[in-house]
Amino acid sequence: MIQNFPIRYVNPVFRPPSEAQSLILPVTDGCSWNKCTYCEMYTAPQKKFQVRAEDETLDAIRRCGEQLGDQVQRVFLGDGDAMVLSTRRLLTVLAAINEHLPKVRRISSYCLPRNLRNKSVQELQEIRQAGLTLVYVGAESGDDEVLQKVSKGETFETSRDALDKLGAAGITRSVMLLNGLGGRLLSRQHAENSARLVNLTQPEFLATLVVSFPQGDDRFCQAYPQWEPLNQQELFGEIEQFLEALELKRTVFRSDHASNWLVLKGVLGAEKERLLLEVRNAIGHPESARLRPEWARGL
Repeated sequence: MIQNFPIRYVNPVFRPPSEAQSLILPVTDGCSWNKCTYCEMYTAPQKKFQVRAEDETLDAIRRCGEQLGDQVQRVFLGDGDAMVLSTRRLLTVLAAINEHLPKVRRISSYCLPRNLRNKSVQELQEIRQAGLTLVYVGAESGDDEVLQKVSKGETFETSRDALDKLGAAGITRSVMLLNGLGGRLLSRQHAENSARLVNLTQPEFLATLVVSFPQGDDRFCQAYPQWEPLNQQELFGEIEQFLEALELKRTVFRSDHASNWLVLKGVLGAEKERLLLEVRNAIGHPESARLRPEWARGL
């Protein structure tokens, strides 16, 4: 164990599953929006949003270089939305990573669509050229009514605009959607409009998670009192509707988060029919489908 580790963490710390081997480098604490009623990630009192001092971040990078040397090949910029930083600040951080951690081959971050409104495609191209090549965009839904009811602070068009900007800049986009977010009332439009968003933007990666509330759903239901959760079969039905409506050229699709009962992996559209067959088998013959048991859904 490294004594006096160079990075100051404010727990709890979050990252996408695919960043398990990455150095987590916080450039902010918490989330600048932090009003989404389905999200429990940054609600702890110690996670109040703030941008970290530039000197602290640069010193942490320098010390990581001294202590970790060539061990670091991936860096994830935390916390909830590193892209809230100005382009100048981001370029300064990226330059320091390139200088002090020369073996790094991938830099990534979460990205709220709202934080790209004042960044041009040219600025995003500069950020990409400096090393930030992958962002995770929690679109959650492509349906404006669902987005409004869960206090997302985004719309179909703001999400589309952000994804288009990122694509034009050559930054790889990993889009996340929440199965069941609209509840029974809005399930169909949630599936159809989410598919429409993805079809129009053609992200490189796509993932679906099941909406869940480990700390209870009181906060969520206060804002959306008509919400009724989908049962397992209804969740599968919503995924079937979503997949049926997709018209993707080449998007890597994953539905393998711990919240999912049914694990799906494939490339869309090449494997769309196979994925639909697996979903339909889970609907019609759940006893023969390889479903994740409830106890294994680590939420």
